[in-house]
Amino acid sequence: MSGKNGKGLGRGLEALFGQETARTLEEESRAQESGFRLLPVRQVEPNRDQPRKAFDPAALAELTESVKRHGVLSPITVRPLAGGGYQIVAGERRWRAARAAGLTDIPAMVVETDEEGTLELALIENLQRENLNPMEEAEGYALLMEQFGLTQDAVAERVGKSRPAVANSLRLLALAPGARQLVARGELSGGHGKALLAVKDPGEQEKLAQLAAQRRLSVRQTEAMARRWRRQDKAPAQPQPPQVDYAAQLARQLEGALGRRVTIQPGEKKGEVTLEYYGPDDLERLTRALMEVKV
Repeated sequence: MSGKNGKGLGRGLEALFGQETARTLEEESRAQESGFRLLPVRQVEPNRDQPRKAFDPAALAELTESVKRHGVLSPITVRPLAGGGYQIVAGERRWRAARAAGLTDIPAMVVETDEEGTLELALIENLQRENLNPMEEAEGYALLMEQFGLTQDAVAERVGKSRPAVANSLRLLALAPGARQLVARGELSGGHGKALLAVKDPGEQEKLAQLAAQRRLSVRQTEAMARRWRRQDKAPAQPQPPQVDYAAQLARQLEGALGRRVTIQPGEKKGEVTLEYYGPDDLERLTRALMEVKV
C-alpha cells in the first residue's frame, strides 16, 4: 500500500501491536499478495512428472546440513491442488532437504498454473540452474511434446533454447539403453552420446560406450572410433577361410581383456592383428605391456 491509506494503516497497526509487530504483519501481507508464504512441509508433495529424476545422495546430504544450519534460503515454487495441499513446480531438492532436516515449514512461492505450465516451469528452472543431466533434459523436451502436442519450435521458444539445440538433445533418446545410462550417470557427456549415435547396432554402440567411459575418451576420440566402427559395419562381406569365426572369437576375447578395439585379419599363410590405442599415454601403457609378452 502507498499514500495516505498505507500510512494510516501502518500507524493503526503500530498502535495495536507495536512497531516491530506491525512491520512484520505488513511484510507478511505483502508476501501473501505476491504469492510468497510459509507452508507446512507435510502439505507439499513432489511432481512425479518433473524433469529431474536423479538426486545425488552426497549432494543432498550436504544441502540437508546447510538447511539445518541456515534454513531454506531460496523459496521453492508450488501450485495449489484442487483437493488441497500443494504440488512442487520447482525446488524438490530443497523440499527433500527440509524434510530430512526436520523442518516443519518451508518458504514457497505459490503460482497458479496448469499441468503444462508446471512441467514447463520445472524444466526451465532446472535448465537455468544446470541441474539436469543430458538425458533428463531430452526426456523433459519429449514430455512437453508428447503430453501437450508441442512442436520442437514451440518447445524451444518456451524454454529459451534454439530449435537445433532442442533437436540435438532429443536425438539422445535414440541411444541404446546401456549408453543412455552412462550419459545419465555423467560417465559420458551429451557430446559423447551424439557421437555414439553414428553406430547403429545397439550392441556395438553399448560396447563403444563402455570403452569410451572406461578409457575416458574425449568426444573427438569417440567420434573417430564411431566412424571406424561404422565403416567396418558397412564393409561388404568378403569370402573368408573357415577359421574366420575363430578369429572373430579371439578378437572379442582380446577386446575384453585389453579394453580396446582389436581386429584380426587372417590369411592362408599369415595375418594381421591390429590393436587400437587412445592417446600418447595409452600407447605408452600398451607398448610396455607388449614388451613384457613372451611368445
